[in-house]
Amino acid sequence: MKTFFPIVWLVACLATVGCNRREQWPFRPVTLICPWSAGGGTDRVSRQFAVQLESELGVPVNVVNATGGGGVTGHTRGATATADGYTLTMATVELNMLHWRSLCPITPDSFEPLAMINQDPAAIFVSADSAWQSVRDLEVELRQSTESLRASGTAAGGIWHLALLGWLDRSDLPNESVTWVSINGAAPSLQELMAGGLEIVCCSIPEARALIDAGEIRCLGVMSKERSPAAPEVATFAEQGIDWSIGAWRGLLFPQGVPADRARQMRRAVLNVANSNEFRQFMATSGFQLAVADGDQFDAFLAQTDADFGEILNQPQMKQHTSVIGAYFLPSILATLGVAIGAFGWGVSRSTQTQCNAIEYRSLLGCAAFICLFMVLCETLGYVISAGTMTLAMLLMLRVRLLIAVTVTAVTIPSLYHVFAVVLGVPLPWGWLGW
Repeated sequence: MKTFFPIVWLVACLATVGCNRREQWPFRPVTLICPWSAGGGTDRVSRQFAVQLESELGVPVNVVNATGGGGVTGHTRGATATADGYTLTMATVELNMLHWRSLCPITPDSFEPLAMINQDPAAIFVSADSAWQSVRDLEVELRQSTESLRASGTAAGGIWHLALLGWLDRSDLPNESVTWVSINGAAPSLQELMAGGLEIVCCSIPEARALIDAGEIRCLGVMSKERSPAAPEVATFAEQGIDWSIGAWRGLLFPQGVPADRARQMRRAVLNVANSNEFRQFMATSGFQLAVADGDQFDAFLAQTDADFGEILNQPQMKQHTSVIGAYFLPSILATLGVAIGAFGWGVSRSTQTQCNAIEYRSLLGCAAFICLFMVLCETLGYVISAGTMTLAMLLMLRVRLLIAVTVTAVTIPSLYHVFAVVLGVPLPWGWLGW
């Protein structure tokens, strides 16, 4: 008995210590979702931020690159993550575009804003030997010219395309005065500008900084209200009398529903990192424009930007650049092929007077049922899970050996996902896991 009570007391103390530790959030690693691939600008910012956030929180912060679908996968995974405060997302400007382009239902309202940390405004660039010295000079040319000027900076429907269309709209310039050439990225667009294949490029200053310094191109104006620290010598659109500002932004968000005390603590930690000298130096050295805004300011910014993008993307001239391929494009093809193959097999059996037994009919009906079930559930489960389950079930119903059926499914479905979602950029049903 003399040793019993000390042991009980020790166990109680240890249990209490454990409970107190769990109350001291965070007590395990935090995940920072980056919607873009490793090595890119958002990834670089995310990893630098994660290193400093670890010091603020006292726990590891792991960056996870959830790529695919032009930002759909990462933003969806962040919005649908467990709201326990252990997952945050380095969201980008695509969050304001995805739902307007019918790529996914995720909107800024799907998140709780913590802080905006970066904003690189769009800018207009022309060749250094062009006659235009300002945006107003270029506007005069666009109004008077009988031929449209060629412009690019990204693929049709991208952020820089939206920036240019918004400028044309605000300045009452005819949309047909500029022909957008779809080029995959600012770097090849700038090369095409110097080669004479384009007259205008719209992109950010960090993307064009090297060519500006080399004297190869000229920046006519920055689409912001204040001059960019990356190019303080360039006048803004506002200074030239044009009420239009837009650009690419990055910010940190929680999924909706995180406990208020954890959200407050994370918001404080994020702002401490964003305002630190170390992070400011990193952003300046990397050419990114620091733009820190707290949660409330970021929330208002997201709402206004979302409304602006909706106005632009709903214009007739913009809808022609919006892909008509939706998330059900590939599933519909698979379902149609399945029905066609089944109908063809049934027709052949009828024409050759082949008698199908009850088992064969049940197999065909079962395959048709799985195809219908796939179309119903793929939105919730996502393409990979629903298509994989359907394919495996159909192969088994067609009496394919289990090992072969599993192998075919494991190879075919991920390969199709990679080709369509990653390589071709075709949106697929995202589901709970974002794929």
